[in-house]
Amino acid sequence: MQSWGFIEVVGYIPAVAAADSMVKAADVKLVGCEVIGGGYVTVAVAGEIGAIRTAVDAGAAAAKQAGQLHCAHVIARPAEGAAKVIGLDLSADEKE
Repeated sequence: MQSWGFIEVVGYIPAVAAADSMVKAADVKLVGCEVIGGGYVTVAVAGEIGAIRTAVDAGAAAAKQAGQLHCAHVIARPAEGAAKVIGLDLSADEKE
């Protein structure tokens, strides 16, 4: 079952650092990066729960080092259809 991980940072460079660290730290897929406004950027990854936890921890550490981490969150078993509501593109996972 897919799980999701989110990291929200202030600034684009910390977002890039977080995304890079997350995909290098664990077997996760980058499924979203959205500029919220006011300098906030949210990065989203999907994968198995253990990999997501590892990735979010690594991404949060990288974001703290590169700038300002606002928050990090893991969703272990997202509700069916939730990806469509929040705009995550998980179509690559469905084809595998």
